[in-house]
Amino acid sequence: MALVSPQTTKIVAMSSGKKKLITRQQLRKYSWLPDVLRLQGSIFPKIFGPVLTVTIFATVVAYLWDKGYNVALPNSVVPLLSVVVGLILVFRNGTSYDRYWEGRKDFQSTISQIRNLSRLIWINVAVPPVDDPKSKVANAPTPPLTAKELRRKKVQAMKLCLSYAFSVKHYLRGEDGLEWEDYVGILPPAVVKLVQSKERKNSAWTSYSATEHTTRTASTASSDDEEEPPTQMASSLEGSRLDATKRLKVKRSKDRLKQPGVRSPKTPLLSSALHSTIDFHPSPESLTTPLPLVIAHELGRAIFRFKRDGYLETVGPAGANALNNILQSMVDNLGNMERVANTPIPRSYSIHLKQTVTLYLFSLPFTLIKELGWGMIPVVTVVAFTLMGIEGIADEIEMPFGLDKFDLPLERYCEDLKEDVQYIIERLPEGGEGMYGIDDGQGDD
Repeated sequence: MALVSPQTTKIVAMSSGKKKLITRQQLRKYSWLPDVLRLQGSIFPKIFGPVLTVTIFATVVAYLWDKGYNVALPNSVVPLLSVVVGLILVFRNGTSYDRYWEGRKDFQSTISQIRNLSRLIWINVAVPPVDDPKSKVANAPTPPLTAKELRRKKVQAMKLCLSYAFSVKHYLRGEDGLEWEDYVGILPPAVVKLVQSKERKNSAWTSYSATEHTTRTASTASSDDEEEPPTQMASSLEGSRLDATKRLKVKRSKDRLKQPGVRSPKTPLLSSALHSTIDFHPSPESLTTPLPLVIAHELGRAIFRFKRDGYLETVGPAGANALNNILQSMVDNLGNMERVANTPIPRSYSIHLKQTVTLYLFSLPFTLIKELGWGMIPVVTVVAFTLMGIEGIADEIEMPFGLDKFDLPLERYCEDLKEDVQYIIERLPEGGEGMYGIDDGQGDD
């Protein structure tokens, strides 16, 4: 068998036909001249127009100087402005990369937590020994689930974990609805039924009434364990729209404070009539919840049922708390990514930066024309390419969850996670089983 050294190994195709994003060979490779002459993947196409504008302006200044017009400025003007431009560009680039790195770190943390949660569910959720007198399953009035039935419930819970990653991806990109292809086969039918518009109008979404909420929960609890074939699941996804996955939406609570004799709709916080004027019954259209939170809710219910029915007795209360802590961390990471996605760089700051850089570049030809003449044009072009390129890169990476070429490849991260979860379900043994899926009571085959 011929062995291939890692130094000569190129991008290797994976079993699914996809290619790795980065290989170790690429990380070790250090190139200089190819990157200098490379246009594909650089920021130059994006800033070509502004740089060309500055170059044309520098050409006009050189032409006027050649015709005898005194358009030169003293050298003491531009250095004062260059210090300010440098500081602003450094701060702008650093802030944008911090947002890019924060988004990557939080999304990868979510992926890691989903891996941990899936592994713990696959191993820790198990039927305890029937001869254990303290076992809830042994003392339950109904017969315990068979190994096949419990395995099906665990697979559904792991599909919820996987659906959470895909829903976070679509939520951060502002992509609404359930008709995305990556939902087919992994989004449980119970979640699809829960978020469909027609059922939402006829359920407790129309009120905060506890009785109606209990009714809705009871009606969906009987169907959340039903598993549909992939073909039926795909057909149920067609035509369903979820308006709760928008990244930016109107605040749920509106200012509905009404007081007699007060013209202004805004009321101070310490008003004596505040308690009698708040409307706690908004319309059904104003009640929106992101899809990841709905899936997290269903995951919490699945963990609760495993604990209630006694299938987490082998790990005790600490094991159940660990599952809930992981789920809580997943929701916390969603909030962190929301902060990055919903908090853009202030528009006034971006405008002022562009105005300052433009002022500096347009004043630079008047300073260099006296010493360089027509040679001032390429110098100004290079300076414009440098400064505008820094600002262009910062603008490119400040929103890491978008669909631009250099944004985070969330699709690849989610597909890798899907392969990991599928491998656990298809290849790895459950808790209590040996290496080859044979349970001899010792779990060390």
